[in-house]
Amino acid sequence: MVGLWLQDIESLEAISRDDDTRALFLRMAQLSQSGRLQPFLRELADDGELDAEMKVTLAELAQDESFLHAVEDYVRRTSAHH
Repeated sequence: MVGLWLQDIESLEAISRDDDTRALFLRMAQLSQSGRLQPFLRELADDGELDAEMKVTLAELAQDESFLHAVEDYVRRTSAHH
């Protein structure tokens, strides 16, 4: 159990430390909350610069509301420390 918790924290920390990644996840969270995620997912599917595996991973994460909420919360709580 502790291993999974530690892995989650490490993932959140990695997302919060990279400006582009943080911006992407916060944007996905906003779109999800406002019910406007579908156009983003269509754009993602049509993106020629991303490989298929990355598209699937991002689409899954974009639809995981609890994960996106955790990212938002972690970024908000730790922003003063970065």
